[in-house]
Amino acid sequence: MTHEASGAAAGVRIGAVTYLNAKPLVVALADVAPQAQVILDYPSRLADALAAGRLDVAMIPSIEYARGQADRGYSIISDACIACNGAVQSVKLFSRVPVNKIRTLALDEGSRTSATLVRILLKQRFGVAPTTAPLSLGASLGDSSADAILLIGDRGMVMPEEDFEFVWDLGEEWLRWTGLPFVFALWIARPDAELQGVAAILAAARDAGLERLPEIARQESPLIGLPEEHCLRYLRDHLTYRFGTPQRQAIERFYALAGQQGLAPQGVRLTFHDA
Repeated sequence: MTHEASGAAAGVRIGAVTYLNAKPLVVALADVAPQAQVILDYPSRLADALAAGRLDVAMIPSIEYARGQADRGYSIISDACIACNGAVQSVKLFSRVPVNKIRTLALDEGSRTSATLVRILLKQRFGVAPTTAPLSLGASLGDSSADAILLIGDRGMVMPEEDFEFVWDLGEEWLRWTGLPFVFALWIARPDAELQGVAAILAAARDAGLERLPEIARQESPLIGLPEEHCLRYLRDHLTYRFGTPQRQAIERFYALAGQQGLAPQGVRLTFHDA
């Protein structure tokens, strides 16, 4: 990280996710870009803030790029992302009934990408299109009477006391069905922001954060209520943080399916900030 790149971020408003899975991307941001303003929030709220112009760059749900690329001129500004290649552990569907009997579906309000993914999996694989309702960020599984409930993030990692008919890990189900990884969130930029050097900052923060996984696991373990080793395995073994060719193929497939179901615009193009 050069002094010029760090200095170029002065005043840039960066929206970062609060969940454990994003910590490797953001834990070193203050070190590599002390002049930047870093705002922590839930993914769905960051997407709204970026759309409203209150942020210049944000780690937002990947589906929100699809929904905002054409009319807001969004671009992907970094190869740092939050992805998985199989079981992710923190994005789960808990169902009280067999899959073909799901009629009502509660969707975690913190989620937009996962909410789209679960609807695609249910419709494409089983022909199921349940009625949906939001599950507030402060609610638990017991607060909803829906047939199935989607939970994401830290609370999706804690196993419930209630017995369920089945529990899906959405990363695992997507890989089993498509053979592809899945991209949950991307660093996205607004078109009218001054962002010289920001891509380098985000990559440097990611690389530094990946060197600190044991430290992150140790700090976050008591906050989440999971053993330190569990947190470390989650970050080290279940998540990937680089957007490469397989991730591009995966996200293009995801966008095509979302477009078919009317959950995103059709014909979404991937635009990169430095292109």
